[in-house]
Amino acid sequence: MKIAILAYDRMTALDAVGPYEVLCRIPNALVQFVAETPGSIRTDTHGFHSNLAIHAEARLEDLPDPDIVLIPGGSTGTMEVMRSERALNWLRAAHATSQWTTSVCTGAFILGAAGLLQGLQATTHWASRDFLAQVGATYVAERFVRQGKIITAAGVSAGIDMALFIAGQTGGDDLAQALQLAIEYDPQPPYDTGAWERATPALMQRALREIRCAGGMEHMAPT
Repeated sequence: MKIAILAYDRMTALDAVGPYEVLCRIPNALVQFVAETPGSIRTDTHGFHSNLAIHAEARLEDLPDPDIVLIPGGSTGTMEVMRSERALNWLRAAHATSQWTTSVCTGAFILGAAGLLQGLQATTHWASRDFLAQVGATYVAERFVRQGKIITAAGVSAGIDMALFIAGQTGGDDLAQALQLAIEYDPQPPYDTGAWERATPALMQRALREIRCAGGMEHMAPT
């Protein structure tokens, strides 16, 4: 099973690495990070004076027909990918033969820019939810939303939930449950503020400031 994770400048690391930790454990899976230009890809945490980077070992054209496509979100780099005909053409072609075409967080807007979300329900990071209509999709406040073979996950950590679902679909519930245990994914956060519907206005404003510090996309208007 060939799995392609798109890597691009100013992507969000956990959008990709969270699902990777699940998907790479599916038997006979080959996971590759692909990019327009292979090499070291810096993540959007550079706004926090971090130098975290992800290495993409392959060009887009090296993996034209993945079984699973995963598009992570990010900051302003996401908008650049939305304007890249090379990336969008690769995504359209890969989607034509994929078993699953997926996104995490604002990666949904890249799917939308490729014309894949028109008329569908979808989810994304809560701070960018109002913009989904601009790519033809209807926002749903869920951890992930499946529409046929397209799955969109909400912000950042929701990609792990989506990846476990895919593991269950491809290898059965026993495999998915074993993988969940293997990565000890048992969320018990010290605070109950992980969903925007439960947040106070003041907390939402503080969260938006934190997003802006990393060059986030709560203000993004897709083109």
